[in-house]
Amino acid sequence: MRAFLRFSLFRCSPLAALLCAGLAAGCREKPKQTAGPALSSSAAPAGKLTPELARQVLAKVGEREITLGDYAETLERMDPFERLRYQSPERRKQLLNEIIQVELLAEEAKRRGLDKQPETQERVRQMLRDELLRDMRQSVPAPAEIPEIEVRAYFDSHHDEFKEPERRRVAHLLLGSEAQAKAALQKALGASAADWGKLVAQVSLDKPAPSAGPAPTELAGDLGIVGPPGHPRGANPRVPEALRAAVFEIDKLGGVLDRVVTEAGHFHVVRMTGRTEARDRSYQDAERTIRVALVQERIRAREAELEQELKKRFPVSVDDEALSRVKVPDADAASPAPATSAR
Repeated sequence: MRAFLRFSLFRCSPLAALLCAGLAAGCREKPKQTAGPALSSSAAPAGKLTPELARQVLAKVGEREITLGDYAETLERMDPFERLRYQSPERRKQLLNEIIQVELLAEEAKRRGLDKQPETQERVRQMLRDELLRDMRQSVPAPAEIPEIEVRAYFDSHHDEFKEPERRRVAHLLLGSEAQAKAALQKALGASAADWGKLVAQVSLDKPAPSAGPAPTELAGDLGIVGPPGHPRGANPRVPEALRAAVFEIDKLGGVLDRVVTEAGHFHVVRMTGRTEARDRSYQDAERTIRVALVQERIRAREAELEQELKKRFPVSVDDEALSRVKVPDADAASPAPATSAR
C-alpha cells in the first residue's frame, strides 16, 4: 500500500498506472503461481516467493527499497497478455526501470509538496475508496458461481421482464397547420423512401440543421423506436404518446398513417420506418443476463451493509444549514465564484 500511495501522487504513464494498481492489490491478495526466484531466470518472477526472496532488494531510490516481492506482485497483478511482454531479461530490466522512474517522480513530487495539495489528497481518498470497494467485491461470487436453482427461480418470478414487445421506428412530418399537414399527407401516402426524404427536407418543421449535413433517406424525420402504447418499457421521450399510438395503427413497413395526428397544437404525418417482432426470451437466452443481475444485486447489498458498518465505526454528522449556504456558480459563469463560508 505504501507504493500505491506513492504512485498516486502524480500523473504517471499507462504502465506506471498499472503498477499502482498492481502493488496496491498485491498487498491484499496472495499470488497463486510459483515462478523463478530472480530476474535472470527464464520466466518473469511472479507468484509466491519465500519471505527471504521477497525481501531481496532489487534497487534503491533514496531511502526507498524496491524488493523482489514488490516486483513479483507488480507482474502478478498485470493482465496475463501484458505479462507476456516481460519474458526476456531485457524487458524485465525495462520494467524495473519504469518502477524506478515512478519512484523518482513520486519523491520529487513529495519534495515539492504536491502530496499535500488538496487535489492530490482527494485523489488518494478516491483511490483508497476504489480499492476498498474492489476488495469487498471479491467476496461476491462471479456470475458463473451463482447456483442454477437461484437463476431459474429469478427467471420464473420475473418472466415478464424477458418478454420483449414488438417495437416500431417512427418518422414524421411536422407541420404548422392542419391544412398544410393534409396537403403533405396526400404526397406522403405511397411515397418511396427517397420521396419521403424530399418531403421532410421541403415541408417539415422538424429537420436537421444544415450544419449537420444531409440525413440518410431512411432516417429522414426520424424520432426513434417505441413499444406498444401502455407498455412500461415502450416509451421514448422524443415520441409523444399520440404518435406512439399512431405508428401502431400502420399496417406495413414503410407505410404512412392515412390521417393527420394532432398533438399539443402540432400537426404530424406519421410513418413507420422499422419493425422488430415481439420475442419471448428463453431461459437459455436470459441466463447470462440474470446471473449478472444477481451479482449486481449482491454487490449493491454488500455496499449498503458496508456503509452502515462504517457509519457505526465512524459516526457521521451533517450541518444542513451550512450546506444550504453554499452557492453553486452558474455553468456559463466566466469564472467560478467561491462557495460562501459556512461560518
